[in-house]
Amino acid sequence: MSLVDVHTEWDPLEEIVVGTIAGARTPVADRSLIAVEYPEMADDPERVPTGPYPGDVVEQTEAELEELAGLLTGLGVTVRRPGGRDHKSMVSTPDWSTDGFYDYCPRDGFLTVGNTLIETPMVLRSRFLEGFAYKELFLEYLESGTRWLSAPKPRLTDDMYEPKAPAGQRLRNLEPAFDAANILRFGTDLLYQVSDSGNLIGARWLQAVLGDQYTVHPCEGLYTSTHIDSTIVPLKPGLMLVNPARVNEDNMPEFLRGWDRIVCPELVDTGFVGDHPHSSIWIGMNFLVVAPGKAIVDKRQTGLVRELERHDVEVIPAQLTHTRTLGGGFHCVTLDVRRKGELATYR
Repeated sequence: MSLVDVHTEWDPLEEIVVGTIAGARTPVADRSLIAVEYPEMADDPERVPTGPYPGDVVEQTEAELEELAGLLTGLGVTVRRPGGRDHKSMVSTPDWSTDGFYDYCPRDGFLTVGNTLIETPMVLRSRFLEGFAYKELFLEYLESGTRWLSAPKPRLTDDMYEPKAPAGQRLRNLEPAFDAANILRFGTDLLYQVSDSGNLIGARWLQAVLGDQYTVHPCEGLYTSTHIDSTIVPLKPGLMLVNPARVNEDNMPEFLRGWDRIVCPELVDTGFVGDHPHSSIWIGMNFLVVAPGKAIVDKRQTGLVRELERHDVEVIPAQLTHTRTLGGGFHCVTLDVRRKGELATYR
């Protein structure tokens, strides 16, 4: 029986991958990195702080990831970790060269739907070979009966990026390119955020691969930057947390209009190291639902914790200190592999 089996963002969690920050660095400032992460530096790419992350940030974060793994194990969840890689090594294609980034956020590059595992065509060149860190694990999943797919590798030429364009228009629609973190699973419905980290043709490719059993809903104008998991957070059937700065009546996905909503309260700015954060204060919404109405949440977000508990959501407090520095909270740094549940429709 396939070890990969996931239908929603909230079914009871049974197996998960927790990332690693070992060897993390900011890659060379190529056109993809400028467009997606540093558009304000398009005229001065020399300002991008290329090189390793500070040692104390890496050390503290790896310890906190170990704590997260221990917390999940204590909840009865099987926890897997990726192997190490040398992110200093250069990667080249006929069109470009770059070095590596990190393996901190497995949510970004890999999508589990049912018993299918998909390596997505990520938009950053520096993450082109991220799947290598998980190869042995994915082979194990394949042996168990998992359907393991890799999207067509995009060329990611300079023409794909428009760093000086407005947000939401910096990734062109020339070939399928999207991060898995642009997607949320609601049973037979998948929300796909069209943005600077996922183009429309990517949604079409995903629909073609998943077939008629699923409906991929491309959502434009919801959040134009990167990833969806600090914009909408499903908590259990019929209940979700929404970001009031991004979600409104006009852009709410049609298939979710019947759901009850918790409006995220003002969040605590937990700060960042260096001159440039990789996420906004809304990273506080980036938490991991481990069962219907039960979630691992940043304990520093006291207002959010109170609001969730007011709606009968059980909160398990934990901390990743450098979420804004590294661009990833509890949802980002994990990849749910198996949840106990059946495929259903929740409209």
